[in-house]
Amino acid sequence: MTTGQISDPFPIDEDAGGDGGSDVLRRRAERALQAVAFDTIGTGYAEAFPAKDGQLACGRRLLAALEPGAAVLDVGCGSGEPTVRQLTAAGMRVTAVDLSDVMLTLAREARHPGPYPPVLHRIDMYDLATERADRAWNAPELGPAGRGTFDAVTAFFSLILLPQDEVPTVLARLRALLRPGGLLALGMVEADLDHVPLPFLGRELRISGYLREDLERVLVASGFAVEEQEGRPYAPASTSLPPEEQLFLCCRRVG
Repeated sequence: MTTGQISDPFPIDEDAGGDGGSDVLRRRAERALQAVAFDTIGTGYAEAFPAKDGQLACGRRLLAALEPGAAVLDVGCGSGEPTVRQLTAAGMRVTAVDLSDVMLTLAREARHPGPYPPVLHRIDMYDLATERADRAWNAPELGPAGRGTFDAVTAFFSLILLPQDEVPTVLARLRALLRPGGLLALGMVEADLDHVPLPFLGRELRISGYLREDLERVLVASGFAVEEQEGRPYAPASTSLPPEEQLFLCCRRVG
């Protein structure tokens, strides 16, 4: 179980971000707190967000462009609902990652239909496509060796946990894992927020969001073409959470 410390054999000066030691410590501490928060929330997340119509619709648009057996990476998979289930049921080869042990346990315990059981890894999304994927997280297929091996990536409401200045870095690393012309299905919350601490199901999480035109600019600058974009109002089942506008984008790697 997560204890608030992320096991990490890397010295600070070998961090994949290449920034100063204080920034590395801050980032690792924030990721550990996020993991603990979602460990605590557990099944409460699905209870607060039971309706996933927009996410499922975005998943269907992605599946329409993929052949059965395509390799798909789901970033921030949580319990696996609904995206891991949707993708595996459609015959995709799914690799799913999250930082919460409890969420990954829920995903592993779920029954996923389809010919290919999902492969689940615990990893910080910031370390995808870097040497840390192998050396710190024992997932070499998600490090440099995995570059260009995925047909698609899904990231539904996982990038909202990053500061805005880290989002382009993570998008570039997701792009590196995609084959040329590979697809990205993205879910975000439309809001002008940059790592703002907000109450979330009894915990405090730092949340980022973008206005839709700003998000599109970030995606284009990160090497993606936005092919479809949809906004949907959403009211969580939990009365402690405010209504939000959810953005769903279907993108393609260019170059």
